Amino acid sequence: MAEPKRSSYHHGSLRAELLEACVRLIETDGIGAVSLRRVAREAGVSPGAPYHHFADRAALLSAISARGFEQLTVGMCDALVDVSGFRAKLVTIATAYVEFARRHKAYFQLMFRPELSQPEKHPDARAAGDAAFAVLSGVVAECGVADPDGLAVSLWAFAHGLASLAIDGQLDHRGELADTSVDDLIARAVGFLDAALPATP
Repeated sequence: MAEPKRSSYHHGSLRAELLEACVRLIETDGIGAVSLRRVAREAGVSPGAPYHHFADRAALLSAISARGFEQLTVGMCDALVDVSGFRAKLVTIATAYVEFARRHKAYFQLMFRPELSQPEKHPDARAAGDAAFAVLSGVVAECGVADPDGLAVSLWAFAHGLASLAIDGQLDHRGELADTSVDDLIARAVGFLDAALPATP
């Protein structure tokens, strides 16, 4: 029996549902399973419906990548509310970055795969990524260190590496060996970061 197709979407809500359907598909079957036809089936719409919004698979993945960076930006900015002090702000950003990856694994796995999202063809994804990095670089710029670019990239590398280890299950194994939790390992790693950060000039 053929699957029923939805026909009641408004133009904007169909696009949003296709994005959510694609994220669900990535979460269950991985990025390799994504095709416009599979996403249409997941969303319960006709096979041709996605083409009204996305020219091809890369356009769909790029839109999800952009959305992920936008959510990451909001998450970091929200976490910084009422946080004062240079070191506290940087630790907060790093923590928010890792928490985002753990809560939104599908987004995070795609956001840093330019060969899939093709940001050179879809500038919205690149602009969203730049905006997310600007949250970090903006805080670093306020501190007056001699090499703000180097510090910003170092902090990004720390947060991204920790996030990747967490979502790939590597910290689960480390936690089992050390008889502790992933949350505890992350907190301890962030604690070392805090101690290593330069004092506010």
